[in-house]
Amino acid sequence: MDTGLLIVRAVIGVLLVGHGAQKLFGWFGGYGLTGTGDYLAGLGYRPGLLFAILAGLGEAGGGALLALGLATPLAAAAVVATMINVYSGHAGKGLWNSNGGWELPMVLATVAAALGFTGAGSTSLDAALDWMLSGHRWRFAALAGGVAAGLLTLLTRREAPELARDREEVVMA
Repeated sequence: MDTGLLIVRAVIGVLLVGHGAQKLFGWFGGYGLTGTGDYLAGLGYRPGLLFAILAGLGEAGGGALLALGLATPLAAAAVVATMINVYSGHAGKGLWNSNGGWELPMVLATVAAALGFTGAGSTSLDAALDWMLSGHRWRFAALAGGVAAGLLTLLTRREAPELARDREEVVMA
């Protein structure tokens, strides 16, 4: 079981670090902070630059911690919070990733949540440092906090002024 947890943590964690690096630094074909910030502002996350930093840190930081198996429930919470908001870029496109849907953010959030509940296993820094949040209450609290943070962030979105004007013109016409 510990080998399986290590494989899942390493693959998902490293891929999340890559996604975060795309947002933060423009690596791996990403748009960097400016491009990501502009995109997020268009989705209603303002200021876009701030939310680009938060998204990049949520993915890169949460992914790195998951890969290392360090503070696993908190790492999982960061990933879940970020993926709740990643959904907004995929909403209305259906489930499947091939159509731009929300399949991938759902899978990443689900795997992170599962790791948050199960723990990182014996091949982790949590185990090496003897820092295991024992009991499901702590793990549940961390993930509930991640869901709450994700939903609260989602609620901060505001419609772009140009979209609001376009809608008013359509209604008035």
